[in-house]
Amino acid sequence: MKTEHDIVLEIEDLGVSFDGFKAVDGFNFYLASNHVHVIIGPNGAGKTTVLDLICGKTAATSGSVKFKGKELRGRKEFKIVRDGIGRKFQNPSIYENLTVFENLELSHPTGRTVMGCLLFRRTDEIRKQCESVAAKIGLADKLDTEAGILSHGQKQWLEIGMLLTQDPEVIMLDEPVAGMSVRERTETAALIREISKDRSIIVIEHDMEFVRDIADRVTVMHLGKILAEGSMEDVSNNPKVIEVYIGH
Repeated sequence: MKTEHDIVLEIEDLGVSFDGFKAVDGFNFYLASNHVHVIIGPNGAGKTTVLDLICGKTAATSGSVKFKGKELRGRKEFKIVRDGIGRKFQNPSIYENLTVFENLELSHPTGRTVMGCLLFRRTDEIRKQCESVAAKIGLADKLDTEAGILSHGQKQWLEIGMLLTQDPEVIMLDEPVAGMSVRERTETAALIREISKDRSIIVIEHDMEFVRDIADRVTVMHLGKILAEGSMEDVSNNPKVIEVYIGH
């Protein structure tokens, strides 16, 4: 269902089969600009597979994925990243032997090409951007700290910061608060709301209180298909959703 806001990601009739099993089947999804759209559902519903299809990690067998009108199906993963779509996986993927600053610096778009890597220099602009991102993710006082000694929550924030350094228009987060403390979950919700002021975010999550704190719109998946969609209040009161997911 489309909204009055600009649609930045338009997915229609998306599907993928593995040896005859339809992991995602007839999936329709519209991501509005500056919105947080959360996908929930039981394990095996196809949530992570949808992210794999969007970012090109898995090739779809049907349907389309359009980012600002451009078809993404068939494009290489790195090209989709350069188009403006960034993804964070469930487990933090950071360089633990490098400092927070160095992790952010390595994510800067300047170093994407071979020549960019060879000629890379730490300019004032890059340094200021890394410091700005560190402040946004709550790690301004950890710039010189080795990433490996950060708490689990701080590592998650650092990876989100690495995405922000790339400056994507769409960010996809897979269970960003898994394993976090209550305080870290609250701070992550605030971070996501802040980030969504100037970009769009897709989140996969099981923590319903966290979803309630961040979601502008919620899609519920079950057995590869959309079971329900709407506000958190709408889906929370949907008998089908209660039966297959929330009730358990």
